[in-house]
Amino acid sequence: MEPDYSEELADALVRIQRLVRRRLRGGLTGPRLRGAEVELLRLVEARPGIGISDAARALHLAGNSVSTLVNQLVRDGHLTRETDPADRRAARLLLTETAEKRLEDWRRRRTELIGRQLSRLDEADRAALRAALPALRKLAVTLHEEAEEA
Repeated sequence: MEPDYSEELADALVRIQRLVRRRLRGGLTGPRLRGAEVELLRLVEARPGIGISDAARALHLAGNSVSTLVNQLVRDGHLTRETDPADRRAARLLLTETAEKRLEDWRRRRTELIGRQLSRLDEADRAALRAALPALRKLAVTLHEEAEEA
């Protein structure tokens, strides 16, 4: 039987994510966005016009939690809410130009940060990380599928 490295992998992924977030906070202009706010903005970027209930399902959050996030992001100038022509009671969410620029800047800075750190590794480590990407993507898919089933 293969040794269990689940905890070690989970710890490494969490630590990397935490360190990347901390490092990227340093160059921020404007108020800091919380993780859930960034996730919602990235979802709206990927699915412009998404409704609040669909966003809640996609993010695995309660509808009232997403409504609160939407209200904050609208107030802060990151989202706009349009009435859905198919259902006047529903809202469609769209990014503002401010949010688009902020996500673009965040993505650029994250790519530069990770690129710098990858360049500090030897070729064998970079190759190992490159080879692990398909398995990590599959792990993300299975985690997402399990969350959808729950």
